[in-house]
Amino acid sequence: MQLALGRAGLSAERLRTARQRLGGGIADSETLASLVGQSRERLISLGLSGHASAALATPDRGCIERDRRWLERSKAQLLDAFSAEYPSQLASVAAAPALLYVLGTASLLATPQLAVVGSRRPSEDGRRNAYALALQLAQRGLTITSGLALGIDAAAHSGALEGGGPTLAVLGCGLERIYPKEHAALGARIARAGALISEFPPDSAPRQTHFPRRNRLISALALGTLVIEATRASGSLITARYAAQQRRRVMAVPGSIHNPLARGCHTLIRAGAMLVESSADVLEALNFSVPRQLLMKLSVEPEQSSGRADPLDKDHKILLDALGFGPASIDALIGRTGFPSHSVASMLLILELQGAVQLQPGGRYMRIQSR
Repeated sequence: MQLALGRAGLSAERLRTARQRLGGGIADSETLASLVGQSRERLISLGLSGHASAALATPDRGCIERDRRWLERSKAQLLDAFSAEYPSQLASVAAAPALLYVLGTASLLATPQLAVVGSRRPSEDGRRNAYALALQLAQRGLTITSGLALGIDAAAHSGALEGGGPTLAVLGCGLERIYPKEHAALGARIARAGALISEFPPDSAPRQTHFPRRNRLISALALGTLVIEATRASGSLITARYAAQQRRRVMAVPGSIHNPLARGCHTLIRAGAMLVESSADVLEALNFSVPRQLLMKLSVEPEQSSGRADPLDKDHKILLDALGFGPASIDALIGRTGFPSHSVASMLLILELQGAVQLQPGGRYMRIQSR
């Protein structure tokens, strides 16, 4: 019955209305079962749209059977609006879908999320900013949510994965198709370490009309939306507009006045979006506290666990010496030290928490006190 619901394109609000008009006291599973096969006129009287009524009155059994076989192969989950795992932050949003397809860990939809969106053709600074901010915020306990698009979306997903945190990708097509195709490997990583999400049936092609709906879902799932590089005509501003309508926090990273990719962000900031220069700005905007256990894990002194100096102390000193007293990017520090990228990112996070370094505009780090 859930699969028929997915093919109907029904909203959660209309599904709840139908249950109330059916008597309100019936079980959720009975509500779903009672909708399938009813006459179109009866379904319209329950508050369903003409399209949804037609789809439920005469469901396409062939498509539903294909969906069922895909579900069994992929081990994806279906979350209808009556499900305990349907995200509560989404349930209250107008036009929220009645059904979500989830490939990965569905429980992550209930975690605190930050939406990170931006240009599909960002500058190198924009790409690095998205990667670094997502990495740091994932390490601080936020789930990074984006749309698997080229550019900023991919950098944000990759940064979150590098930071060891989960990331969610909301697609504008069915989960049987990864779009864009060049992100098939990234999509597979996200499904293993987080989740892929769609409101469209598995075999749905990416269509232009799907992406505003995808953007609405991205912003609704998150506590706030951060825009990193966007022109004034960018689809990322649609996501920010949805976030504002949904009473979520809107944030933007500023850029050069000569960079067309900064103009969308500057437009948002003039309209009241919070200007973001560091991960600390995001945490402040969301009023998000790093979980105490995580903070202790990130900032614990090595001497507490052993009577001798830990080699990590030496690595931190090498990194600080490599940083010097001028701004440097993560890539530059990797080149200077020879440390792997995940080690450099983790050590910079600890040094930032200790007040030794600070993230500057452009994704570069600056030493702010000698150690």
